[in-house]
Amino acid sequence: MSNDQTPAADSPFRPDPGARDEAPQFVLPLVARIERAAPPARTDALETAARAVLVMLTDERSVGDGEWARAMRDWQDARIRKVVRRARGAEWRRAEALPGITVTGKSAEVRVFPPVPLDGWPKDLARLQVSGTDLDDPDPVPPADPVTPVLWLNPGLDMSAGKAMAQAGHGAQLAWWELSDEARTAWRTAGFPLAVRTADPSHWPDLVNSGLPTVRDAGYTEIAPGSCTVVADLPALR
Repeated sequence: MSNDQTPAADSPFRPDPGARDEAPQFVLPLVARIERAAPPARTDALETAARAVLVMLTDERSVGDGEWARAMRDWQDARIRKVVRRARGAEWRRAEALPGITVTGKSAEVRVFPPVPLDGWPKDLARLQVSGTDLDDPDPVPPADPVTPVLWLNPGLDMSAGKAMAQAGHGAQLAWWELSDEARTAWRTAGFPLAVRTADPSHWPDLVNSGLPTVRDAGYTEIAPGSCTVVADLPALR
């Protein structure tokens, strides 16, 4: 993944090898609660995952001398990876018992955990499945409010809900990095309102070339390396 606005030589999102590849690699785990009888709506799950990333970035345990701060720094010094897994029933209860933060939407619950080494997942998370996160929107998704930050998805890519949740999280993180301190405070105070929508195909080229934060996938799963997946459109960045 890459942010077009970050230096090309050492961006945490570039698919090309760079200095960040030489650092120990970490991943930010997210677990979506997907019960058989009551799965969340797809768009709500994507929006909840994006907010969960923002909540983790700004939690007092993630900054300064907080208990998660070292892991967060190590994660951000290397590639910025996120993996979404699913849990239900007892699996979800075991995940909830681990240190992390649960963020809820209208129908979705997503728990985000401090970063872990690629090969060092806690066993109760490592046993969870990545597949099976295909979700639908049972009702029509309304247009996004013009004053609400929008994470626009590439209309030409077919991503599973889990993949799209991770990409939405990347987009939210890029947007956060680009904001001024004043804009960050306002967004956080408001509870990180945001929308995730699929862009109109005719509008997508303009979004990609707008100078707004853009995610390019590293190609580890599902889609080709370098694919533009998300453009983060925040009023404060226009």
